[in-house]
Amino acid sequence: MPPIDTIRAFYAALSAGDAPAALALMADDIEWTTMWHYKVDGLGPHKVAQGLLMPLMAEWSSFALTPSDYLADGDSVVSLGRFTGRHGTSGKSVDAAYAHVWDLSDGRIKRFRQYIDTLAVAEART
Repeated sequence: MPPIDTIRAFYAALSAGDAPAALALMADDIEWTTMWHYKVDGLGPHKVAQGLLMPLMAEWSSFALTPSDYLADGDSVVSLGRFTGRHGTSGKSVDAAYAHVWDLSDGRIKRFRQYIDTLAVAEART
């Protein structure tokens, strides 16, 4: 599967609520870097689930990642889009622009870096 299709499959799995399918697209030693309060300590899909996916789902009553553009070069893909949702405690909505940088190796996601409007996320959390 071409790298861009792997990334599209990742977003589709998250959108469908299928975390196991999203995690299965990751390399066993994936490196995951975010710009917000979630921290993935260590390498691997289990660490991503523990440090990001489970806390994200617990904190937000609803959320979506909606890519609008993809840029691909070899095994690297950049997706631009919006993180939208409603915070579970504050009840406030968020609409934050993001850029995700994905690097793949042997057809699996090897590294992820997130750039997001952290102010928009912080304002929804309070």
